[in-house]
Amino acid sequence: MPELEAIIGLEIHAQMSTKTKMFCGCDNDAWNKAPNTTVCPVCMGHPGTLPVPNAEAVAKAVKASLAIGCTVAPNCHFDRKHYFYPDLPAGYQISQYDFPLSKAGKVDYELRDSSGKVTEEKVCRITRLHMENDAGKLTHRGKKTLCDYNRAGTPLMEIVTEPDLRSADEAVAFVQELRRILIAVDASEADMFKGMMRFDASISLREKGTEKLNVRSEIKNLNSFKSLEKALQYEEKRLRKLWEEEGGPMKGAITVGWQDDEEKTRMLRDKETADDYRYFPEPDIPPLEFDAKELNAIKKKLPELPKALRDRYLKLGLDSKQSMQVIDDAALRMIFDAVYEKTGDGKRAVSLVLTQLLGFLNAANKTVAEGPSAKAMLELVEAIETGTISGNAGKDVMEKMVATGKSAQEIIAAEGMQQISDDSAIEELVKKAIAANPKAIESWKAGKEAALGTIVGWVMKESKGQANPGKVNAILKKLLS
Repeated sequence: MPELEAIIGLEIHAQMSTKTKMFCGCDNDAWNKAPNTTVCPVCMGHPGTLPVPNAEAVAKAVKASLAIGCTVAPNCHFDRKHYFYPDLPAGYQISQYDFPLSKAGKVDYELRDSSGKVTEEKVCRITRLHMENDAGKLTHRGKKTLCDYNRAGTPLMEIVTEPDLRSADEAVAFVQELRRILIAVDASEADMFKGMMRFDASISLREKGTEKLNVRSEIKNLNSFKSLEKALQYEEKRLRKLWEEEGGPMKGAITVGWQDDEEKTRMLRDKETADDYRYFPEPDIPPLEFDAKELNAIKKKLPELPKALRDRYLKLGLDSKQSMQVIDDAALRMIFDAVYEKTGDGKRAVSLVLTQLLGFLNAANKTVAEGPSAKAMLELVEAIETGTISGNAGKDVMEKMVATGKSAQEIIAAEGMQQISDDSAIEELVKKAIAANPKAIESWKAGKEAALGTIVGWVMKESKGQANPGKVNAILKKLLS
């Protein structure tokens, strides 16, 4: 057997986060809606209806194109892609073929070990990004198939890669980074659980050192990172066995489906070609034109992308794993950024948000979304910084915020946790502590500085932790001097 390598390319379908569908005014959120309730004559393909492109969807596709380094065409048009299947009510899909929205981009991504440490930096080239409308959803029950057209007509971006990926690990790392980018620019929510991001993966084998691309096996409709990983691993193993048996690559391109429950692929059909789809320009939609100045303005307004975010968080003192944790959770990132902006201290923000807050949330079995908001966290930080409560008391308050959902001010007021910062009140407490701990004072006079800890501890206990520890130390040293 020659030494073989896997050649992998992907087609990623991401649902754009718009209010309405691609070519009509129907609700774009079909999740958990009763079947066939968010439909109209346009998305059901009724004769005589006219599709009107969703301007919001076009704008989001443009942002996504620029974020992955693609060049947006000055003009493009839609095409009809013909195929007959029960989930496609019009008998064709409105897509783009000869003149897509954008071409020739790239995504930098990283391979990481189990601890989150970067092991290798990679690049995957993007062939094109084009727009299209989605088909409906079929549910197979025994010999019956149920059709739900709520999803028919939802706006999709299809992002096609070059065959630059060499393993299932690379494919998963790439799509994870792509998902972060699409979410960052608000082009798609990319919620995998709701089917907002799906993959078609093509894989073939070739001898290492050669450039020839052999016929491929295309795996359809993978809807999770795990299914993408397992399907590619399975299909690569199957193709290697086939090569060994036949002395070379398989003879014809095929399309297979991944069976999650059986963890194997199943033959669906021979691979279609462009001719099979009988593409022709969509006659009911005029070409789209884009102004170079407008595109440059959109590019300048793009938010901070994941790679830039990672670099920024690493400079703040977060490790690789913490950086990814913050980037991958928008709610957590909002809280962390707010606390960092308030304190100006990266290490303190890590301690407050990633250590304390996440620790309390995990202990309460709650998500970040179920915990204190960014505003609530800032109120707590303000209380600590102004001396209303001590840092140690702040931990107790945060734990109670997670448990009860109450604000820091409510908890502080209800439990009388306000820090004592009045100089005269603290001085009285310190005098009492000195009188109550003569042995500690003798030890201090004998040169044991640590003995003062006993005095400070007495004051904190007597004040139920409410005395300002900084002022306690200062006044103690003043009195003893």
